[in-house]
Amino acid sequence: MIEADKILAKMKNQKINYDRVLRKMISQWQRDGERPRILLHSCCAPCSTYTLEFLTQYADIAIYFANPNIHPKNEYLRRAKVQEQFVKDFNSKTNSNVEYIEAEYKPHEFMKMAKEKGLTDEPEGGLRCSACFEMRLEIVAQAAVEYGYDYFGSAITLSPKKNAQLINELGMDVQNIYNVKYLPSDFKKNKGYERSIEMCKDYHIFRQCYCGCVFAAMRQGIDFKQINKEAKAFLQQF
Repeated sequence: MIEADKILAKMKNQKINYDRVLRKMISQWQRDGERPRILLHSCCAPCSTYTLEFLTQYADIAIYFANPNIHPKNEYLRRAKVQEQFVKDFNSKTNSNVEYIEAEYKPHEFMKMAKEKGLTDEPEGGLRCSACFEMRLEIVAQAAVEYGYDYFGSAITLSPKKNAQLINELGMDVQNIYNVKYLPSDFKKNKGYERSIEMCKDYHIFRQCYCGCVFAAMRQGIDFKQINKEAKAFLQQF
């Protein structure tokens, strides 16, 4: 299976378009008659919408919900349930076979990382976000090795609020640590983000109002009591 490094090596001194890199990789899979297995990190159902619609044409996908940054716990459980339900609905509607895997919820590990690195007061989009991206990419890379996937990647590049360039650079570094191929992406390109909004409406998907991180949410003025109340009410349906 082709590695992104080989394509990136030919793009030196250029601003890298990671969507273009992914499409070149897909073209190579098709030429070689390959259909890779990809373990794809997802932070929430909305980010996985267009991402799954696009990737399932060319690969077998498993969504890996691994987000120790989400606070409070009931909000984590709500987002996990929404993600799981979307995967089921997507499979039913498209006759796909996307697998849903949920990592153990370990918020203490995120909190410990943020405090030990002195990142608790960082603004959203700053160094704490970079460390959080890296942490979650490492979690999914480790799982990809454990479960025997060909690639690991993240659906989070669909969000226009996240730095896709940074996420891809971190992913390329992480692949060297865990000896597994990283899948570069920029899923918001080619109107991917616009399509995700349409799909959220079609599938009646809950869209959260903050990224999940307690530190950023506090700066944003999020009412955790209200979030907890709404999440509990949602979970009671199940």
